[in-house]
Amino acid sequence: MFKNVLKGIQAYSGALALISKLKLWKYFAIPIAISIITATVIGFLAYGLSDNIGKFISRIWVWEWGKEVFTSISTFIGAVVIIAIGLILYKHIIMAFSAPFMSPVSEKIEAYFTGVEKHQHRNTSFREQLWRGIRINIRNLAKELLITIPILLLKFIPIVNIFSTVLLFLVQAYYAGFGNMDYTLERHFKYRESINFVGKHKGIAIGNGIVFMLFLLIPVVGIVLVLPMSVTAASTETVKLLQKEKLQNVN
Repeated sequence: MFKNVLKGIQAYSGALALISKLKLWKYFAIPIAISIITATVIGFLAYGLSDNIGKFISRIWVWEWGKEVFTSISTFIGAVVIIAIGLILYKHIIMAFSAPFMSPVSEKIEAYFTGVEKHQHRNTSFREQLWRGIRINIRNLAKELLITIPILLLKFIPIVNIFSTVLLFLVQAYYAGFGNMDYTLERHFKYRESINFVGKHKGIAIGNGIVFMLFLLIPVVGIVLVLPMSVTAASTETVKLLQKEKLQNVN
């Protein structure tokens, strides 16, 4: 697992050069616009709602003593909740609606590594790619929220809340990497087969998603580069996995 996580991270090292070499920047124009608009809307919502959630949580504390301290903690937890849910929504929205634009990027990367210009895999239309992206991301969004909510509740427990932050980050990373890998997998596998494939290669998904999430910590530049870099890195590693599995099946 750890070895595959490193592979997922290391794939980013050649991503920028590969984008320029294959002249892929033009394919990222609309996804970058989707990313900026989505991040802006979610950012404004997060700013406005964090205080309200903090005040709502603070009502649990009915005593006067320690009320101010508990309110401060509640406001912080409210901000964490909003940021966590905001990041979850952000990544699934941009991944779902960018799917038809990312598929050609993935296809060109696959052609570069395999030497096969015209693939003989599943041939899908723009609408089918969009629906596939929406379907995968709604499924992942539901599962991620189901896992995230209990983790957020652990933040009320001292010391444990440190580990819960790490766990929350890794869960977010996994589903980010999942979405990036599916841009390649949709040409090879049906919906359920893709889910099983990523499940077998969780380390690659987590490694890709870790850098994806770290990109979002970089103001402005992060939301511009996050998709080009992460999709290119994920496509590179996914193609290698598909080639490896094909060889294994032949043998």
